[in-house]
Amino acid sequence: MEKKNRLFLFLGGFFIANTLVAEFIGIKIFSLEKTLGLTPLDLKLFGVEGLGFNLTVGVILWPIVFVMTDVINEYYGKKGVRILSNMAVVLILYAFLMILVGINLVPNDWWQFQSGLRQDPAQSLSDMDLAFRRVFGQGLWIIVGSLVAFLIGQIVDVMVFHRIKKATGEKKIWLRATGSTIVSQFIDSYVVLIIAFYVGADWDLVRVLAIGTVNYLYKFFLAVLLTPMIYLAHYFIEKYIGKELAGQLKREATGG
Repeated sequence: MEKKNRLFLFLGGFFIANTLVAEFIGIKIFSLEKTLGLTPLDLKLFGVEGLGFNLTVGVILWPIVFVMTDVINEYYGKKGVRILSNMAVVLILYAFLMILVGINLVPNDWWQFQSGLRQDPAQSLSDMDLAFRRVFGQGLWIIVGSLVAFLIGQIVDVMVFHRIKKATGEKKIWLRATGSTIVSQFIDSYVVLIIAFYVGADWDLVRVLAIGTVNYLYKFFLAVLLTPMIYLAHYFIEKYIGKELAGQLKREATGG
């Protein structure tokens, strides 16, 4: 197998793995301030009080997904990103279908009502099946919102990336990669919440926009923080396939 094909498989596998994991762990809400040992903020946006950086765990991985989008876009162009994005959506839908099947299977009695763990009975659960359902049975609107936001974000990311590259040429990798991620994450932050909670859960639009803004502030900061990762990825890719092949892939990616 040629190096460019092995590289595409590796990048694609890492991209899809991060997308799948982000979907599954996104149900947990964590406090960024408490995790860092800080006092939670008490922000007020659009008249909504008591806001802080209470985020879904998925926000840890989504910026990485969009950084991977830019790396793949650099060497394999719009076609490569489109193939992997479509594969990711199909696999996510398949995974949730299998989880739905698992949720509806009748549990074994000794597993469902196990009395406790040998080493620490206090950590036992009285109803394992209920816990399984609660963790994996995410609402339909959250799934729909997440997938729609992902697809729109990918389209915007690719479009902005190529427009910046067309204007700046091969220089300023940070501008096209970080810039496209910042723009796509802005759209992603609001689309998923509007579909999942404004449409699906009848939340006030102002509250949804306020929470989306807090989420975006975190994603913006993380996108900037991850900029060195882009250069590191370029370094290792070009070390693996060589500068000549890397240049060829870049030209093909932009239709040159």
